[in-house]
Amino acid sequence: MSDEVVFDLAEAESLAMRACLAAGASQATARSLVDATLSAALYGPPAVGFPHFVDYLDSFREGRINRDPAPTCERPYPAFFAADADRGIAQLGFDLAFEDLVEAVRSLGAAVFTQTNSYTTGELGYYVRRLAGEGIVGIAATNANAMVVAKAGGPAVYSTNPMAFGFPLGEGSPPLLIDQASSATAYVNVVAAAAEGRSIPAGWAVDEAGQETQDAARALGGALLPFGGRKGANVALMVEMLSAGLSGGPWSLDTPSFRSGSASPAVGLTIVAIMPGRDGLVERAHQQADRLQRHGVFVPGVSGIEYPRPASEGLKISRAVFEAITKIAEADG
Repeated sequence: MSDEVVFDLAEAESLAMRACLAAGASQATARSLVDATLSAALYGPPAVGFPHFVDYLDSFREGRINRDPAPTCERPYPAFFAADADRGIAQLGFDLAFEDLVEAVRSLGAAVFTQTNSYTTGELGYYVRRLAGEGIVGIAATNANAMVVAKAGGPAVYSTNPMAFGFPLGEGSPPLLIDQASSATAYVNVVAAAAEGRSIPAGWAVDEAGQETQDAARALGGALLPFGGRKGANVALMVEMLSAGLSGGPWSLDTPSFRSGSASPAVGLTIVAIMPGRDGLVERAHQQADRLQRHGVFVPGVSGIEYPRPASEGLKISRAVFEAITKIAEADG
């Protein structure tokens, strides 16, 4: 039996919707989460698509996510959107504010969306990809529970604190999109390695005693390392201030786990949206991306990606993830 299941986009969407609703999510929550998951599965890192979707399903059932939230959004300044996700998913609050955010950026040139009190954001690149689809440059930052040490031997003080950047490259091209953690790797990559019994590269993590390890299972009992040593830790701090600091959400040190317990992580998300200032700048950026690729440079979000994806191309999901989702989707069947 193959370790992967391949099915088309419509089948994947149907299964994901059924699983969300079976886990108790409202229709609006399910719609926002499934849209983001499919986007991540098509264009993002594989681990933050359907594998992370299972974390959402578990969290719906175990109380870490409000299954039928009522997000709110205020505008203390014309270009500043301050949202509260009501312990729901981050994607729903963003979706509800999206049209007004885009209108503000097109009118004022730039705007900020910041949100607190949500479950983890999922694939962070999703938010800036949405903006790039509207011709808008985006920068995003978020945090979660502490799982990264500032240096080996120290306590975990930051989350992986990812940041994402998207720059539109015009019609017929995917946007330039950078989505990376402040840690040496994303936590989901260590989870996947532990589940599959694989070792992890040196420099990714420490064990429970604070010693560097290549054992993924021991790393789960320890913490991740920042990329680039102190410089990576500084980036994690910057992301912490942008996300938790601007939104008023909990610092990573005070954030409950997104994988256990019944408390919402209640984390922060901040997105800075910028309108390209003059005609021709998007095309100029497209030409530069092409130029870099001719020089052998990997341009994230662009290199190696067929866009738009062929409708006939199937989505690949590991059998273990497929079975976990199917079990929940059929629980009430």
